[in-house]
Amino acid sequence: MRIRKRPLGTRNLCGARVGMVRRNQYMKQKELLAKLQVAGIDLNASGLSKLEGQTRSATDRELAALADILNVSVDWLLGRDKHAEP
Repeated sequence: MRIRKRPLGTRNLCGARVGMVRRNQYMKQKELLAKLQVAGIDLNASGLSKLEGQTRSATDRELAALADILNVSVDWLLGRDKHAEP
């Protein structure tokens, strides 16, 4: 696993949580990208890395698909539901 060289950005609220949940589920970025593709979300490795690093915004469709795939709520990804920790 590579160590992040730059600090997290401020372009989205969900990126750090997406990365955390993905790693907690022992899922590689390639696996998540494949599942997103099946869900109709066309995102490349660079885009996912930027999303997790919070240097890229997430669309509403991406957010919904990520929540479904990672089995968390959209509210939790946005930091609004603190009681539903995965």
